[in-house]
Parts: sequence; structure tokens; C-alpha cells
Amino acid sequence: MLYLVGTDSVHTSADICDYLESRLDGDDVVGIAVVESDGGTAERDRQEALNVLRVRLSAVATVGTAVRNGTVAEELREAIAERDADELVVGSRRGGPGANPGPGGSVGDLLADPPLPVTVVPCSP
Repeated sequence: MLYLVGTDSVHTSADICDYLESRLDGDDVVGIAVVESDGGTAERDRQEALNVLRVRLSAVATVGTAVRNGTVAEELREAIAERDADELVVGSRRGGPGANPGPGGSVGDLLADPPLPVTVVPCSP
């Protein structure tokens, strides 16, 4: 089984790890973090989010990661097709604590026309 994980923050990654850790048994996980704009700390933040997946899940799964540039929904769809993923796992909202409740626009775009089963993991308050 190949789980494709879309993440944008260490908080989202931690919540996804909490969900996946007990479900994985030698499965493959590929974390994808998308940088939508240049500048600032976005790429560093995405790398840190992916590092959480590598550290937390490497004992129970083979973990790969990639930072991509573009629009989140488009890049996740492309990654799904390239890797022939079985399930997409994303957080329920953008960013970390204090972010607006409810799914972000990218999650909404993916759920409107899901390319495969999508699991939306609740994010910590």
C-alpha cells in the first residue's frame, strides 16, 4: 500500500503521523509538501514538515519525501499519478494551531473530484 501524504506544516505532519503510525506495517509513505510562492520561509517550513514524517514513520514504513513548486491540488494530483498511490492523507486545515477551522481550499479542491480515496485527518486545535 502506498500512502501519499500532503502536508504544509510540522503540526499537520504530526497529526497525520498520529493517524498513520498504528495503521502502517511495512507500507510505503511519500510525503509531498508544495511551495506555492517564492521567498520567505515557505520551503524551509515544508522541509521541516517532511522531516517530521521521516522521523516519526521510518520505524513502521518506508518513507520518501519531496518538495514541489506549484498549486497544491495540482501538484498532489500529479504526484498521485506519478507514484500510483493508493490513498491520499491530508490535514483538515491549512497550517498549525490558530488556523481557521474547516478544510482549506486545496483540500476542498481535492475532495470535489477525488482522484483516489482521500483521508482527511483532524488537526489539533
